Amino acid sequence: MRHTHLEPHFVKGIPRELEPGVLYVSMEYGAVVHSCCCGCGHEVVTPLTPTDWWLTFDGESISLWPSVGNWNLPCRSHYVIKGNRVIEAGPLDKDKIEAEQKRDKLAKAKFYSNAETTPIGQDNQLESSAEVSTRDLQKGFLARLWRWLS
Repeated sequence: MRHTHLEPHFVKGIPRELEPGVLYVSMEYGAVVHSCCCGCGHEVVTPLTPTDWWLTFDGESISLWPSVGNWNLPCRSHYVIKGNRVIEAGPLDKDKIEAEQKRDKLAKAKFYSNAETTPIGQDNQLESSAEVSTRDLQKGFLARLWRWLS
């Protein structure tokens, strides 16, 4: 990894030219953007959604989870951003990448199919990632009913 540390910049919009070593965070657009940490210069966009990435900010540093896997870039870099540090993760072979892409598709399908069946009028406040668990998503109707009754 060429960049082992990223400096977070909270921005309204993403600049056209990305400065290497800077992690641009746009809460308005729900995205984190940076120049690939391997140094290749490609733009890496990580959308902040319940089924993509989530960000934690402790007042000083940022962590992004899950790992950033640039499977579609020529460099195919793979790393974790934790406390502004870039931690290189091992490469994934074609089978592991395909399995991860399949898992992503299934997670999105499950999440958005549950979101479409949420009863009208139910309080749809966003929960923190710690409050939303895979088990809740799997319970579907019963979990939503229990939250509604609580």
